[in-house]
Amino acid sequence: MNIALWIAQVLLAVAYLGSGLMKLARSREQIVASDSGNWAKDFSDASVKGIGAVEVLGAIGVVLPWALDIATVLTPIAAVGLVIVQVVAMRVHLKINETKTLPVNGVLLLLAAFVAIGRFAG
Repeated sequence: MNIALWIAQVLLAVAYLGSGLMKLARSREQIVASDSGNWAKDFSDASVKGIGAVEVLGAIGVVLPWALDIATVLTPIAAVGLVIVQVVAMRVHLKINETKTLPVNGVLLLLAAFVAIGRFAG
């Protein structure tokens, strides 16, 4: 079970670190112009940067505390935060009829829930 949790944690970290850094590095206009960035039209520049920062912090939090064995409760808390991020993301995508990203959102939500439950229990 520990190996499966670590795999899920690393997958989440890679996905959210990439997504978050992209949001921090690109302008909102560049994100809107991308294939999957239609959602950003309804958000301010600061909101997009804030979402990116939350994703980067979630990526760090889902791995680092458990890896360093320091404040390990932060890992499942970060995973719960990532579940919330995905619930909100799914809601935004549904609102604008952008359903092609929903399967990825669902997988990330399930991975984050798995980590949260597994690490709270362990």
